[in-house]
Amino acid sequence: MTKYAGLDVSVKHSSLCVMEADGSLVREMKVASEYPAITEALRAYRGELALVALEAGPLSQHLFDGLAEAGYPMVCCETRKAKKFLDSWDDKTDRNDARGLAHMVRADLHREVHVKTRPSLEIRAMLGTRKTLQTQLLALQNHLRGTLKTFGLKVGQVSDGAFAARVRALIADEPGLQAAIEPILEARETLRAQFKELDRRLRRMAERDATCRLLMTAQGVGALTALTFKAGVDQPQRFAKSKSVGAHFGLTPEHHQSGEVDIVGHIDKRGDRAVRTQLYEAANAILLNTKKWSWLKAWAMDIAKRRGMDRAKVALARRLAEVLHRMWCDGTPFQWQRGAAA
Repeated sequence: MTKYAGLDVSVKHSSLCVMEADGSLVREMKVASEYPAITEALRAYRGELALVALEAGPLSQHLFDGLAEAGYPMVCCETRKAKKFLDSWDDKTDRNDARGLAHMVRADLHREVHVKTRPSLEIRAMLGTRKTLQTQLLALQNHLRGTLKTFGLKVGQVSDGAFAARVRALIADEPGLQAAIEPILEARETLRAQFKELDRRLRRMAERDATCRLLMTAQGVGALTALTFKAGVDQPQRFAKSKSVGAHFGLTPEHHQSGEVDIVGHIDKRGDRAVRTQLYEAANAILLNTKKWSWLKAWAMDIAKRRGMDRAKVALARRLAEVLHRMWCDGTPFQWQRGAAA
C-alpha cells in the first residue's frame, strides 16, 4: 500500500511519522537529524513511499539533498501554509507536527517550495557574508561617531578611506580616548579589507558568468543585482510565466476582498528579501540615477506621473523581475527600444 512520511526537523533529533494512504499510522519515532539515520529509518518502506515531506528551514536543504540522492521522493513544504495547517491541531508537539506533515502530503494540501541547487546556495552565502560585513562596518563607524560626540568631537562628513585618519586626528591629544578608540579602528580596518576583497571576488564572479553578463545588459542592473537575482531564481524554468517572478519575490500588492469590501494594500513582501531589495535598488537607479532613456524607464516615469514616484519604483522593480527572467529564458540581451523588445 502507498505510504507517506512526515519529518519535523530539529537541530539534534527529528520526529518521523510514516502513514498509510488511508491515514492510519504505520510508525512514529525520533531519529538523529542526519540523512544517513533518516535513510536507515525509512529503508523498510522504500518501495512504498509516495512522498517524504519536511518544512523549509535551515536544515531542510542538507536533509532534502541527502534523502533525494538516496532515491526517496522528497517534497519541501512552504512554511506559512504548513503552519496554518499544523496550528489546527490541539497540541503543539514535534510528534504532532510530523504527523500533520504526513497528513498534508497525503491529502495534497501542501504547497511545494523549490530547493535551490548548491551553486546558488554558495552565491547566496557569499552575498550574505558581504552584507554582514557591510552592516558591521556601519555599526562600528556609528559607534565611533556616537562615542566621540560625547566628548564634543565631531567626525563630520568624510570618505570611507579617510575615516580612520579623521578619527585619529580628533583623538591625537586624548590619550584616554585612544585606549578606547584604537581597538575599534583596528577592527574596522580588518573588516574593511575583508569586505573589499569579497566585493571584488563577487564582481569578478559576475563578469565571468555568462548568465550574469546577460542580465547586466539590462538598465540599472549591476553585478550584485545580477548575482542576487540568479541565486534567487536558481532555475528559470521553474516559473511557467515571467509575470510570476515579481509575485514570487513579494512585489505584488496584498488583496483582501470580502462582500462589499475590496482592499488593495501594500506589497506582501514574501519570498527572498535580498532579491526584492536588489530589484528595488535597481529600479531606484533607473528612475533617479541614470540619464539614458529606455522603454522601461519611460514606462515607469509614466506611472510616476500618474501615481507617484514611490509606487513607480515598486512597479518598476516588479516589471524588471519579469524582464530579467524573460531575458534569461530567451538568452537575449536587454533591448533599449520597445520596438526591438517586441
